[in-house]
Amino acid sequence: MDIRENETGKTTAAATGNEKYIIHLKEPVTFEGKKYDTIDLTGLDRICARDMIAVNRRLSDSGNMDTIQENTLEYALNLAAVAAEMPIEFFEQLKPSVAIRVKRCVVGFIYKQG
Repeated sequence: MDIRENETGKTTAAATGNEKYIIHLKEPVTFEGKKYDTIDLTGLDRICARDMIAVNRRLSDSGNMDTIQENTLEYALNLAAVAAEMPIEFFEQLKPSVAIRVKRCVVGFIYKQG
């Protein structure tokens, strides 16, 4: 398997075999002066219940009272921000089609079997 590290020294998805958690963008997204052509959600593997509870509380505190928060776009984007170690503002500015791809990836991860 190909071992690579990005500029922050983190091992990339090519090294971990988690390519399914990499979202390739047709159009790069610019955030804080940097262009992104992928969204790396391989950090989902590090998510624990504590992270999910923190996202639930943050959403409840902001007025989101959905009964099944983990199925909402807002929850998925917040959990993606935790997984990617990026500000939520990056995810909030995504085009709708990309935001839905992120949601599908996160929800698929949450409900995967095994």
